Amino acid sequence: MRNGTKSRQRWIGFLAESLVLSAMLSALLVTTSPAVNSSGFMSSVDSGSSTRSLTDGNSHRLHTELELASVWQSRNDVQIPNEAPATRFSLVDLVGNGPVGAGRLTVRYDLAERHQLGLLLAPLQLKETGTPDSPVTFAGTTFAAGEEVEATYRFNSWRLGYRYLWHSGARAQAWVGFTAKIRDAEIRIDQGDQSSNDTDVGFVPLLHVAGTYRFTERWTGSTEVEALGGGPGRAIDGALKLRYGTPGGPGVSFGYRTIEGGANVSAVYNFAWLHYAVVSIDLSMF
Repeated sequence: MRNGTKSRQRWIGFLAESLVLSAMLSALLVTTSPAVNSSGFMSSVDSGSSTRSLTDGNSHRLHTELELASVWQSRNDVQIPNEAPATRFSLVDLVGNGPVGAGRLTVRYDLAERHQLGLLLAPLQLKETGTPDSPVTFAGTTFAAGEEVEATYRFNSWRLGYRYLWHSGARAQAWVGFTAKIRDAEIRIDQGDQSSNDTDVGFVPLLHVAGTYRFTERWTGSTEVEALGGGPGRAIDGALKLRYGTPGGPGVSFGYRTIEGGANVSAVYNFAWLHYAVVSIDLSMF
């Protein structure tokens, strides 16, 4: 049995408020953006302009983006420890898919013409109640069937990265780099007076690939992937967005993000696949 009604109502309202905020910003951009010619580009912009104008259109070196999202889980399989008598069970089957709300803050700083540092703060917590159909043994504690439990899945991500502008053309850009990620994770189950949890804080190196394509002066598509796979685990974080806004000015983006990965080691088995419906606001300054 699943009990996610209150969570759904709360985060449907959260998403609606985010969309309203984005619509208001879009209207502001329409009224403040420079005039464009019939091709969709500002009349003062040459499509064959320099790298500097293609990246930002100005001398701003600090770039921030606030991303808000509704998050669903399509897979979240757990066994801790990864051996009997621990139970391998699905958090999706136990408490449902979601959604829950999440936010991410990205700050990037231009070190030089093609070199950029990035900082990401991405907290995430899914907490919901459900009733197991059979006993669940988790982290040394057995939880009874037929009685409500509260399950918490926390997966915070703190990252510091570097990337290089490998290609900059009239419309397209491509970045390559690497990221140092600190994973701050916890899975917890509570039932009455019983409680058990497993925490994990660790370092994960990731490869970074990103690209943008400018359709018109105001509309830009972007994709970004940070990932690493091999051995007993993997980590993938990818996004696809459409942005409205002029280069160097504020912008609003809509899109999809997915996070997938996990580990299969003696201490823990956990693989999750999360899906984000995102809206973000970005601003360049200084």
